[in-house]
Amino acid sequence: MKNRKKIKVIIEKNDSGFSAHAVDYPVFTTGDTMNKLIDNINEAFSLYCEPEKFDTTLLSLELDFKQFFQYYKVINSKTLAEKIGMNPTLLSQYIRGHKKPSEQQSRKIVYGINRIGQELAEMSVIYETKGRKRRRDEETKRRRDEETERLRK
Repeated sequence: MKNRKKIKVIIEKNDSGFSAHAVDYPVFTTGDTMNKLIDNINEAFSLYCEPEKFDTTLLSLELDFKQFFQYYKVINSKTLAEKIGMNPTLLSQYIRGHKKPSEQQSRKIVYGINRIGQELAEMSVIYETKGRKRRRDEETKRRRDEETERLRK
């Protein structure tokens, strides 16, 4: 693969994880996580380019925002726009596929989505911590009861 031009790869979210296809090459792959998908994209292009060594820096990964927001309907575009400092109408145009975001705008949107994900993940930490404390309290009470029972005998 002598061409040094960027290779556009479109990433989509689906029921089984993620899928990706190259725009100008017959390369398609899937992965159950984003990290696995990226590994699979690199491997697929390496196989496609054999026996030459494939330069992974040529890949330009693009998330299909229209498809992504159709899949994750729970993400409110107006709230996301406020979070990332973007005009809500402009973000809505990206989501509906009426406009294509620049690389900088794409990074901004992905950053906002990641922030929301981190905030949601922190919520589970609260409940995990409460659950551990409750289990610890129950275990302490059980031991106290056993000790009290043992002392009565």
